[in-house]
Amino acid sequence: MSGSKKEWHLATRLVRGGLTRTGHSETSEAVFLNSGYVYDSAQEAEQSFDGTLSRYVYSRYANPTLGIFEERLRAIEGAEACRGTASGMAAVSAAILCKIRAGERVVASQALFGSCAWILTDLLPRYGVEVQLVDGKDLSAWEKALSKPTAFVFLETPSNPTLELIDIAAVAELTHQAGGLLVVDNVFATPLLQRPMELGADIVVYSATKHIDGQGRTLGGAVLCSNQFLNDHLQPYLRHTGPALSPFNAWVLLKGLETLEVRVARHIENAEKVASFLEGHANIARVIYPGLPSHPQHDLCKKQMLAGGPIVAFEPKGGKEGAFALMNKLQLIDISNNLGDAKSLICHPWTTTHASRPAEEKIAMGITEGLLRLSVGLEDGRDLVEDLAEAL
Repeated sequence: MSGSKKEWHLATRLVRGGLTRTGHSETSEAVFLNSGYVYDSAQEAEQSFDGTLSRYVYSRYANPTLGIFEERLRAIEGAEACRGTASGMAAVSAAILCKIRAGERVVASQALFGSCAWILTDLLPRYGVEVQLVDGKDLSAWEKALSKPTAFVFLETPSNPTLELIDIAAVAELTHQAGGLLVVDNVFATPLLQRPMELGADIVVYSATKHIDGQGRTLGGAVLCSNQFLNDHLQPYLRHTGPALSPFNAWVLLKGLETLEVRVARHIENAEKVASFLEGHANIARVIYPGLPSHPQHDLCKKQMLAGGPIVAFEPKGGKEGAFALMNKLQLIDISNNLGDAKSLICHPWTTTHASRPAEEKIAMGITEGLLRLSVGLEDGRDLVEDLAEAL
C-alpha cells in the first residue's frame, strides 16, 4: 500500500503509514463495513479465487480498512507482514496454532497472562503438544529446556502482571539453535518501547485492545511475522478459522495509532512518578517497575527497552486484606481488569486476571495475594499520587 516511506520518522508513520484514499479524497481513512464484494463477470470471480487476480473477495479474508491498519502497524514494527485479529488472545492462539503439530514441543516462560497460560498448559497438551515452562529470568533454564528440538518459544516481556523481563536476544539465539520460532507478546512495552524483531524474535503479537486503542473502546489484536510464515501458515489459518478483526474496530485502532506516541510518553511520565512515590511509602511492601534501579532486571530494561513502561505493580502491606482496603478507598483510580486506557486502572491479579490458575502456579509466577497491577493513565500525575496517598 502507498504511504509508508522508509525515510519517514516514527511519528509520521504512526499518522500516515499505509494511508490509501478512495476516489473521494477523504482525509481520515474510509471505513469499509461491507462483508462481501461484487465481480464484473463470472470469469473475474473465478480468477479472484484461483489466485490469478489479486483483489478483495470477502472481509473475513481481507478488507481495505483493515489493510491500512495492518500496513501501518507493520511499518511501525519493521516486520514483513501483519495481520489483524478480533482480539489479543486471537492473535496469540493464531500465531501458535497455525503451525504447531502433534508431537512437537513448546517452551514458554512461566510468568504469563492467565489466558496465555491456559492455551499453553491446558489446550495444547490436549492435541499432543509437549509444553515446558521455565523461569524466564534464568538463562540457564532456557539453555537446558532448549537443548532439544523445539517448535515454538513463547514469552511476555515485561510479563503480566509481575513485570518480569526476559533477555530477548539471548532466548532468540537459543530458540533458533533448537530449530524453533520465537513468539514475543510485546503488549506491555508497546511497539514504541521495545523492538523484539530487531533482537531476534520471529513473531510479535499484540492485544491492540490495550495501548494501541488506548481509550477502552474496542477489541483487537495483531500478529507480525515474515512473509513466508504468513503465506505458509498464518494466512490459511485465519482464512479458514475466522478470527477476523471487524473493519470498524480496525478504523478505531487506526485512530489510536495516530496518538500512540504522545499518549505513551504521558503514561510513562506518570508511571515514573507513581512508582517513585510508592517505593518511598511506609505502607508499601514492594514496588515492581522496570524503570526503577531497584528492579532486579533494571540493567536489562536499559538494554532492550527505551523506558520502564506504563504499568506499575506493587504490594501494600497486609496481604489481600491490605490490597482490597487500598482499592476500595481510591477515588480517582478505577478498579478494572483492563489496561492501557486513558484512565488509570487497578486490579488484583490473584482474584481477577489470574483467578483460574492454581495457587502454586501463581506463587511460582511471583503473584502474591497482596499484589496489585496499576495501569497508569493520562491524568495529571499529581492527582494520581494524591489519590494513592490518601488511600494508603
